[in-house]
Amino acid sequence: MSIERLHSGPRMSQAVIHGGIVYLAGQVGAPDEDATAQTRAVLASIDTLLAEAGTDRSRLLTATVWLADMADFAAMNMVWEEWIGGVNAPTRATGEVRLATPAYKVEVIVTAALR
Repeated sequence: MSIERLHSGPRMSQAVIHGGIVYLAGQVGAPDEDATAQTRAVLASIDTLLAEAGTDRSRLLTATVWLADMADFAAMNMVWEEWIGGVNAPTRATGEVRLATPAYKVEVIVTAALR
């Protein structure tokens, strides 16, 4: 079974496709934007990578959402719920962590089935 890597660099790939599943690296938005803007940017990036891999958000299996501050939970959820559209919601976990830099407020990691 083959492994395909998208946007590989010296440290990581943005996506890895194997066995009918696409695994995305954690996606972050523009540093220093608010949680709403970062969430929108993250989800747009996820849409782009999923399309490049040959699938879309309707095929999401699981999502992990990391927030730098749980005070941003409602803002992130508002954007998430609009994006997911109330259908085909994946399993999801959300937690508070210290992200790579204090400028990041949201990071999302997803796994999706291919078409």
